[in-house]
Amino acid sequence: MQPLVQKSKFKHQKKMIETIKTELWKQFGAALDMFENAISKSPQDLWTYNYSTGKDTSDAKHIDEVRSIYWYIAFHTLFFTDYYLDMDPDNFKMPAPFTIKEEEIDEVLPEKIYSKDELLVYVSHCRSKLRNLLHDMDETKAAYRWKNPWKDYSMLEITMYNMRHVMHHTGQMNMMLGRINHDLPVWVSQTKAEL
Repeated sequence: MQPLVQKSKFKHQKKMIETIKTELWKQFGAALDMFENAISKSPQDLWTYNYSTGKDTSDAKHIDEVRSIYWYIAFHTLFFTDYYLDMDPDNFKMPAPFTIKEEEIDEVLPEKIYSKDELLVYVSHCRSKLRNLLHDMDETKAAYRWKNPWKDYSMLEITMYNMRHVMHHTGQMNMMLGRINHDLPVWVSQTKAEL
């Protein structure tokens, strides 16, 4: 291949990866914006209420009592958002004040009910982690294999999978909000935050 052709191909690949990073940031950022809005919009009485049983779960003793509760759905979503953004899932650790390990999520009741403020700070942490991941992404990093015992994806694919997971639970939370309040969070088509 001629040096000029190689240089042109390299420029094209670099431009393509920059486009992918920018567009993925806009859409994943919008997903996080909508998720953040769903947390912010939740009234306190919805935070721990179980629609299936008609009971408040503030005193829950087992994980099965909170799996479909608003605060836990938000926590679960953030845990996996953070986990899937980690380049080294085998050594993943949540930031303080969170203490659950990957093998315990959805199996062990968290030590407390996390507040909206705590989870909103966690959204910011995940947004920063996404920004750093995408900012540093090149062709090699995009192809890097993200592996755990259940998944083997490229870093690019796990990031898209992650975005879908955030939107799935955002829809679930908005459905729960819609049962008590028809003034739902607005659709965000693109994040306004800069990469």
